Amino acid sequence: MLSDFKSQLHLCLEKSLKEAFPNLADTLPALEIEAPADHQHGEFATNIALKSSKILRKSPMDIAGEFLPVFQKVIEGKNLKGKIEKVEVKKPGFINFYLAPKLVYTILEQILREEKNYGRMDFGAREKIQIEFVSANPTGPLSVAHARQAAVGDALANILNHIGFDAAREYYINDGGNQINILGTSIKCRAAEILGGTIEFPENGYQGAYIKDMAKIFLDQQGLKDLPALEKTDPAKFTRFGVDYLLDVIRKDLSDFGVHFQAWSHESEIATKKNIEKVLAELEKKNFLYEKDGAIWFRSTDFGDDKDRVVKKSDGSYTYLAPDIVYHKNKFERGFARLINIWGPDHHGYIPRLTAAVEALGQSREALKVLIVQLATIYRDGQPVSMSTRRGQFISLREVIDEVGVDAARFFFLMRHINVHLDFDLELAKKETSENPVFYIQYAHARIHSIYVKAAETKIKRKKKDFQLLKEPEEMDLIKQLGSFSDILMICYHESDPYALMNYLMELATSFHKFYDCCRVIDPQNPELSCERLALANAAQIVLANGLSLLGLSTPEKM
Repeated sequence: MLSDFKSQLHLCLEKSLKEAFPNLADTLPALEIEAPADHQHGEFATNIALKSSKILRKSPMDIAGEFLPVFQKVIEGKNLKGKIEKVEVKKPGFINFYLAPKLVYTILEQILREEKNYGRMDFGAREKIQIEFVSANPTGPLSVAHARQAAVGDALANILNHIGFDAAREYYINDGGNQINILGTSIKCRAAEILGGTIEFPENGYQGAYIKDMAKIFLDQQGLKDLPALEKTDPAKFTRFGVDYLLDVIRKDLSDFGVHFQAWSHESEIATKKNIEKVLAELEKKNFLYEKDGAIWFRSTDFGDDKDRVVKKSDGSYTYLAPDIVYHKNKFERGFARLINIWGPDHHGYIPRLTAAVEALGQSREALKVLIVQLATIYRDGQPVSMSTRRGQFISLREVIDEVGVDAARFFFLMRHINVHLDFDLELAKKETSENPVFYIQYAHARIHSIYVKAAETKIKRKKKDFQLLKEPEEMDLIKQLGSFSDILMICYHESDPYALMNYLMELATSFHKFYDCCRVIDPQNPELSCERLALANAAQIVLANGLSLLGLSTPEKM
């Protein structure tokens, strides 16, 4: 709502500048409109007078004085006059814009009319975007690092779909490569120990307790009772069992975490030897490959990489890049216009070579965006928990869910920008007090429900009103904040990060609690005002619910 007005204001300001300073208008700096931190300075402000001072060779205050009369004429012809209550110039040259109450009230009307669809837009024009995230090797349960990626990817997909894109979630199962064989060997070693024997455990084997649990299940399923029978078992059986078992665990954990993928793609099915050789032949035809020291190299430096990359080793085996090129070619062939990969920080150096491969396939650099999600440190009783997936010393997603619940887990994984390391305090996440941010937001939603119950007892109902009685600063501030919901979603889009929405909900909950404390919502002695305040509370609940839902969080009615 406010974003639409901001766009109109921007156009009017540009037109006014060109008319006020026709000779230098094209050389003026870019026009910026911001929301002042202090509401006393209006809803919007621009510093264009300050930025233009040197070019126009005038003081900012003089520039603003020449500009304002022109602006007043422009807005009369642009149907904005009734929407702007006043325009004010403040030293050293800021121009502040104050919205008319009538415009502010239309925010409430829109929210109450659109309800669950409030904030929805067609900005994305149904462009198909694939978001591939988590994609952990099926060699163990999901860790908290994977959990953070899951929360980010799922929330981002929700937001993209809400603003008009067709975003699909995909999990890429890395069921090829040596790590899968190591998994099978690790299970066999633990199975031998259970049967009273020993097999040399691989130096880089998986040592977690879950491997021993899987070995017990494998022995029971196969009916193996002694070591000779174990030795006769096809090694591939251990590997297939391990992958299938852990994939079931991963699927269940993600489902319970509220993350559901439209596609689960297997490396073993997409990046076959035939498909790899086919894509390498395509790149060779384009002269993007060459042979050196018996290996096949990809000319990734042609696309900005710091050095060329081997795709096929001298022994005939492929590097990780070769199947990844095949997989990304497969994505585009499925009709996706843009790809978003969500990775951990240990993959940062891999981005240039994969971007180069996408360009070599004929796509633009902008068709692939790789988001790096920093790691999370889990704190218990004020102490960090050390983690190593290979040694089996880590807290899994399942443990976090069981300990703090899905809502707290998802929220805490989102409460920092993705490029910032996250400290996750398990004890804080379990608190049911205002110290816990997710409790604080959900409590605002539940509190509004309790207002409805009280309103029903006093027989006060929300009616369609023009909201002219809402004049208190806390009421107007809350309405204006509700009106910025769409703007926040666009920030999430441009930053490719749901953090802005999480932060917005915190601020919105604070504004609502302040409104509730300062303005009596249910007053039998003033039913007309109560009706309007009840409508405002209703609008706040709608926006809170929409925001919480996009983050994958529940909207409780009681707490």
